[in-house]
Amino acid sequence: MSLKPSPWWTPDVHADRRPFLLARNRIQAALRGWFAARDFIEVDTATLQVSPGNEAHLHAFETAAIGHSGARTPLYLHTSPEFACKKLLTAGERRIACFAHVYRNRERGPLHHPEFTMLEWYRAGEAYDVLMEDCAEILALAARVAGAAMLTYRGATCDPALPPERLTVAEAFRRHAGIDLLASIDPDGATDRARLAAFLQAAGLRVAEDDTWTDLFSRVLVEKVEPQLGFGRATILCEYPTAEAALARPAAHDGRVAERFELYACGVELANAFGELTDAGEQRRRFELEMAEKARVYDETYPLDEDFLAALAHMPEASGIALGFDRLVMLATGAARIDQVIWAPVAETAP
Repeated sequence: MSLKPSPWWTPDVHADRRPFLLARNRIQAALRGWFAARDFIEVDTATLQVSPGNEAHLHAFETAAIGHSGARTPLYLHTSPEFACKKLLTAGERRIACFAHVYRNRERGPLHHPEFTMLEWYRAGEAYDVLMEDCAEILALAARVAGAAMLTYRGATCDPALPPERLTVAEAFRRHAGIDLLASIDPDGATDRARLAAFLQAAGLRVAEDDTWTDLFSRVLVEKVEPQLGFGRATILCEYPTAEAALARPAAHDGRVAERFELYACGVELANAFGELTDAGEQRRRFELEMAEKARVYDETYPLDEDFLAALAHMPEASGIALGFDRLVMLATGAARIDQVIWAPVAETAP
């Protein structure tokens, strides 16, 4: 495998990209001002971590620290600054924001880049509904700074001046696939694979023998629900099943769902938010389940960050969100590909 020559640095290509990049800078500066005006502290987290995160379908870049003796200690480029940010909440910070370069392997395309910028912010002692209000303000701010009346992507439009639609995952499954999702989840959050499979078959969706409940859930979400979200105005898709919210606390009104939402505009997923889980024992159990699934599907696992789990036991109640900053810039500027809004894209590999 080799690296392809990268044309982004040629003057003509750079001239085409430069308006997007200058808008990126303006949006980032405006967001820094927005957070500062609300008493957020901007923090800077280490990229190298003992664990890159413990979600089954996230893939990391691995490296090693070499000691004076030559001994090697595995380290990873983080897939999110989340663990470090939560340690800072435990340390006593109340409102923090972070523009972090993060790294995800096996991802490249119009909306994916192996190194990208994640904007994360956390509110200690505040409900996760407040993050929904943050999202609405940030969408409007990004569009205004970019001089755009609409967010756009591939011909689709989204009016950032309109309040986002709030739609539960169960409502979305019923509306767009005719599936009663909650009927396949027990009151304690346990999932019923056979029942969900029957619903998919009745809806004319493919079901394979080795599909797990999560596989079936994801198929409906990707094929039926996500293509309908964020057109005309943004969509906040909330109350994910607890089984699909590894770092979120269960909703007080229904143990089948969790305090998790995702933000969509023009059919593009922009952000993922949680009412944060602070039960370290439950978090460990969920991480172990995620890593067992990763081992089953990909024949690999990542270590748990024991330091994070120790800190989590003392972390205050909080809400947090991760927003793909590059994608936000794309929609505000009308860029067609994520590499158009990244100053110096990573070289692509040739097959």
